[in-house]
Amino acid sequence: MTLRVERVASPAFELEVLPEMGASILNLRAASGRPVMRHVDLSDVQTSSQCASFTLLPFSNRIRDAHFTFAGRDVPLRVNTKDGLAQHGDVRNRPWQVERVSDSHLRCTFDSRAFADINWPWAFTAHVEYRLHGPHFDTTVTLTNEDTTDMPAGLGLHPYFARVQEGVDPALQVGADLTYDTDERLLTLGGARPVQPAEDYRAPSPVGERHIDRTYTAWDGLARLDWGERALTVTADNVYSHVVVFTAPDGSLAVEPVSHATDAFNLAAQGVAGVDLRVLHPGQSLAGTARVTLEGAW
Repeated sequence: MTLRVERVASPAFELEVLPEMGASILNLRAASGRPVMRHVDLSDVQTSSQCASFTLLPFSNRIRDAHFTFAGRDVPLRVNTKDGLAQHGDVRNRPWQVERVSDSHLRCTFDSRAFADINWPWAFTAHVEYRLHGPHFDTTVTLTNEDTTDMPAGLGLHPYFARVQEGVDPALQVGADLTYDTDERLLTLGGARPVQPAEDYRAPSPVGERHIDRTYTAWDGLARLDWGERALTVTADNVYSHVVVFTAPDGSLAVEPVSHATDAFNLAAQGVAGVDLRVLHPGQSLAGTARVTLEGAW
């Protein structure tokens, strides 16, 4: 499949988006050409997993055994991982409609009712808007329940940031007080607990050789990568109450603003507090903006 690339730019950024692949980000670079998110060659893209960032709707991360209950209803989903889970929603590999609002602003839309095989039993629509302005790159996601009954819901973003630059591993800072214990499939086992020293990035710390794949909460909505000569910050609206940090095998670093804990659908049904599962009434929307800001010599 030949994928169409939509390009927008500003004095600070160059952005490439793939409408037919979930409106995912192919590349985000500084105007100098330096990668902000990991560099991706279009020829390497088979799914959104190879992109620089993709959108998670109508839920983020994993659902245990692709199954949950909601309002007395049994909700089975199709398994889409090797270990028997449903993961990352069902919009990231599907075509979206795109509107070029301006040279530095794209708006993309999605309607689940256009797909007979959508892996979600409620009808929904979604919008993602990409805006470049000053040193900022904003992503705004909106999810709307288009069904006739209440719908459990969540949203998230999955950006992979370029990590080691000119031999420098950035100091990572994530303002989060709590995290979760998980099982061998990285499924949450219960409520959040205080971070332990090896998991604590409230003060800047290089990642080094550590492997991280962890969900944090009690997050202040701020994460920062600092290389010394340059830095970037990720700031997120309050709807993004959780953040996932993941050291990817390709050497990039995922810093993912998400609205709920991993497997929040099952945890909420068990009465676990603080996992932030949202319930949208018919016609109701959930929305949030995350911003990447560049500082220094990009």
